[in-house]
Amino acid sequence: MEKKDIDWSNLGFGYIQTDKRFVSNFKDGAWDEGTLTSDANVVISECACVLQYAQTCFEGLKAYTTEDGKIVCFRPDLNASRMKDSCERLEMPVFPEDRFIQAVNDVVKANAAYVPPYGSGATLYIRPYMFGSNAVIGVKPADEYQFRIFATPVGPYFKGGAKPITIRVCDFDRAAPHGTGHIKAGLNYAMSLYAIMDAHRQGFDENMYLDAGTRTKVEETGGANFIFVTKDGKIVTPKSDSILPSITRRSLMYVAEHILGMEVEQREVYFDEVKDMAECGLCGTAAVISPVGKINDHGKEICLPSGMEEMGPVTKKLYDTLTGIQMGRIEAPEGWIHVIR
Repeated sequence: MEKKDIDWSNLGFGYIQTDKRFVSNFKDGAWDEGTLTSDANVVISECACVLQYAQTCFEGLKAYTTEDGKIVCFRPDLNASRMKDSCERLEMPVFPEDRFIQAVNDVVKANAAYVPPYGSGATLYIRPYMFGSNAVIGVKPADEYQFRIFATPVGPYFKGGAKPITIRVCDFDRAAPHGTGHIKAGLNYAMSLYAIMDAHRQGFDENMYLDAGTRTKVEETGGANFIFVTKDGKIVTPKSDSILPSITRRSLMYVAEHILGMEVEQREVYFDEVKDMAECGLCGTAAVISPVGKINDHGKEICLPSGMEEMGPVTKKLYDTLTGIQMGRIEAPEGWIHVIR
C-alpha cells in the first residue's frame, strides 16, 4: 500500500478530506446496513432536529502506525460505550457497539494510505458522530438519525513538544449539576466557545472550570480532564458527575497504578488544594497530556513547581509510557490495542 504524498512531519491539527467515510441511517425504528462513500457532503432538511435543537453527539479516537508496522486503534470499545451513553442521554437510538467498532475498522482500512508512518509524530484522527436528521419544529427528539465516521490525518497537537501552558479560573460554567457534562454532546462544546475565545483574548491557553454548584471544586477544561501530581507523588484526578469520562485519563490512571506502581486517587479536588500540587496536566485524545505551568485566579498566579519550560517528571513518565503503549514500544494491557491491519 502506497502512502499519500503528504508532508507528514509538517501536518497541522486540521481537517484534510480523505477518500472514504461511513454512513448509516436510522429510519422506521432501525439502522440500515450502512455504507462507505466518497461523498463528503451531508444533505439534510433545513428544519433538521440537529439544526434546530442541537441533537447531536460525537467521539474522537486515533489510528496509529506502530513500530512493527501495524495499523492500530487505542481502546475503541470505550469510545463505542461512551457514545452509547451519550445517545441514551440525548434520546437518540444507540448505534450498536460491535457495528461501531467494525465501522471504525472499515473507515481506517479504506483510508490506510492516509495513516501516517511510524515516527512522523502524526496520526489518523477518527471522528464518529450522530445527529437528528429529519424535520422537527416542536421541541422533541427526531425520528430519523444519521451516524457517520470520517477520518483525517493530523499532526501532533503541539509542534516542537508539549510546552507548559497558562490557564485561568473561568467565571463561566461548563456544565450544570445533573446536566450533560458527563456525555460528549455537541451542545457542551458550543457552550464553551465563548469562554475559550475570551480566555485567548485575555492571553490564556485554556479555562479551568469549577463546579457550577459551589464553585469550590475543580472539574475540567472545555475539552480535557485534569490530572494532578501531589508533592508526595500521588496521582489525583477530580471526581464529579458532570465531568466527561476521558478514555485517556482512565488509561493514564491505570498506567500510573498498575505499570508504574504509583498511588492514584479519583476524588473531589478543591480549588484551594491546587496551590499545593507539584504538577498539573490536561489529558485527552488530541495531545495525550498538556502540561500546565501556571493557573491565573483572577490576577493571582499559582505557579506549579514543575515550571514553564517542560513537563514535570511524573507527568513526563506517564506521557512516555502511554504513548509507548499506543505506538507499540511498550507491551499493552490486554485489550487496549485494537489491530486493524
